[in-house]
Amino acid sequence: MSGDPDFAPRYFRIEQTLRALIAKSRPHDPLPSEPELAREHGVSRMTARAAVTQLVNDGLAYRAPGRGTFVAVPSGPRRADHLIRLSEEIRKQGKRPWAKVVVAEVRQPTTMEATRLRLRKGDVYAIHRVRFADEEPIAFERAMYPGTIPGLLDFDLSKSVHEALVAIGHTPVRGTATIGAQQATEEDARELGVPVGSALLVEERLILDQHERPLELSESRYAGDRYRLDVAFGVEPLIQ
Repeated sequence: MSGDPDFAPRYFRIEQTLRALIAKSRPHDPLPSEPELAREHGVSRMTARAAVTQLVNDGLAYRAPGRGTFVAVPSGPRRADHLIRLSEEIRKQGKRPWAKVVVAEVRQPTTMEATRLRLRKGDVYAIHRVRFADEEPIAFERAMYPGTIPGLLDFDLSKSVHEALVAIGHTPVRGTATIGAQQATEEDARELGVPVGSALLVEERLILDQHERPLELSESRYAGDRYRLDVAFGVEPLIQ
């Protein structure tokens, strides 16, 4: 991917075009073929295939050998082994994603933030948001981004921050996450409308861009009764 500097933005544009088409389609409707996408967007078939593969991995589409690619049946939970944008998960459930911005500022990073984001000097963008599905709060999110990204706070942060990052030239491509359970604090209770001490699913993750540089360090605190993860796993053979 990194060999072609235009690969990630073009791949992302095709992916977003298909996501918009899927949002207006019904399950099992056909999607444009990879050759059609390549011609329409002026890219190689490899780039078109990468965009379609991402949608298949996200559970939004499926391939039928010899027939083509089709819109998948929506599913609610998120697979734990895939980097899927929360806004897309919410859309798959037929709901409207949006965010209430609580904090959007430039500040000095903590030692931990500077280490995880590989910052030797400089500031970070701190963006705290409450993520909604229609009118129901789903998650309280605290995210940090390198302050070297130009103009991030100029975008409408009630919408997708990842789309803003792509527009600036930084495409999220992979990440690592730690998931655990915590009790809701008073701030969680206020923002999510849950009782203090209630169960939250907490995900801490680090996302890298197309150049393998740290792009986002975040903590998302999900209301335990409004969000769940699907996990696919294999079973290791017993050692005799």
